[in-house]
Formats: sequence, structure tokens, C-alpha cells
Amino acid sequence: MAKDMTLWWGSGSPPCWRVLIALEEKNLQGYNQKLLSFEKGEHKSKEVMDVNPRGQLPAFKFGDIVINESYGACFFLESKFKSQGTKLIPDCAGSDNNCALIALIMQRVFEGNTLHQKMVDVFMYNRRVPENERHESAFKRLKETLTTELQMWEGHLKKTPGGFLAGENFSMADVIVFPSVALLLRMGLSEDKYPKLAEYYKKLQGRPSVKATWPPTWKETPGQELLKDI
Repeated sequence: MAKDMTLWWGSGSPPCWRVLIALEEKNLQGYNQKLLSFEKGEHKSKEVMDVNPRGQLPAFKFGDIVINESYGACFFLESKFKSQGTKLIPDCAGSDNNCALIALIMQRVFEGNTLHQKMVDVFMYNRRVPENERHESAFKRLKETLTTELQMWEGHLKKTPGGFLAGENFSMADVIVFPSVALLLRMGLSEDKYPKLAEYYKKLQGRPSVKATWPPTWKETPGQELLKDI
């Protein structure tokens, strides 16, 4: 099955990393993969545009099936290979507890999109707005919005046993959210201010699926301190 899959991805991109982790968790090693450079504009190549007209990564293809949204690719892999590898979403039938757990997983999964967007808002303002055009008050508001969001996730982790985002086991919530948390820490998020997020990061850092897919560019370059005052 894996040999019928192709993934186009970029190093350090949380959306790409989600799909990489999901493939590992479902024991789908051996798929075709193409690591592309954002810096060189390779995500806008004809090869990628033919699969994903938006010119974005990840781009994922399984046979004739194309799924270019990371959430969609991860859910597709779980649905298609439900009984293989790690069960990322439990079965609901016959168990109210499992149904409640599914609800929590889904809640965290889609909250993860909010976390990611608020993080990106800060990154992109810093990267794309010329220094002489920046307004400190605007940047401050973006950082304050991210701070509020991060405090919410600290609270989530305090309430969840086992050190995972939803329940006592690794789930789709972790597949989706961990890459964003990892990027936050790499960009200088304070471990002292956010001890639960730091603990969560360190716990999953050693997970086989995470280690096997660790962004290669992160191994070669240091992190930054953009978020040190968040």
C-alpha cells in the first residue's frame, strides 16, 4: 500500500510534519517522498502545482486519490488503515467512554488549528512586514492573543492524565498539534512560563514516529528567540 503513496513536503512545516507522523504511526513506511525547499520556491514547481494547484505543501497522493490538506490526509490515513499501527481515533460503538474520548480528541484537533493560526500570525508579521512599516502596538496585540491561547493549552494539559492532549494515549490530537508546539519551542517559547507545554514537548520528542520524522533542517540550524517574551 505504501508504495502507492507519494508525499511532497517541506522541512519544519507543521502541516507537513503532521502527515509524516501519521504515516509512521500507521506503519506505512516505504512511501514515495520528495523533500522540497521553500527557500528555493520548489513548492511552486510544475510537479507540485499539478497535484496541488495552490502551490502549497504538503501534497499527498494515494493512487489516484489526492489530498492536499494535512488534516484531511491524516484523517484519511486513519480511516483507510484503521486496524493498522496506532489507533489514532478509538471506535465509538458500544462505549460511552470511547464516544466522550472521541469528542475530546476532535475538540483538541480543531482547536489545534486556532493555536497554529495565532502562532503563524506572529511569525508572519515579523517576517513579512518591513521593519520601518511595523507598528509595535499591532505586534504586541498579536503576541498577547498568542499568549492567551498558550495559557489555554497549559490548562488543557493540566487536566489531562498521561501527558497527552486527549486521554491517556497518543491520539490524532497529538499528531495534529505536536508539530506546532515543537515549532513554538524552537522559536524561543519560555519553558519556565509554559512548563506543561515544555513537558509535553519533551515527552513526545522521544516518540519513534517523531524521532523518525524530525525536520532535517532543525538538525542543521539553531532555533530563534522570537517568542522569548511571550
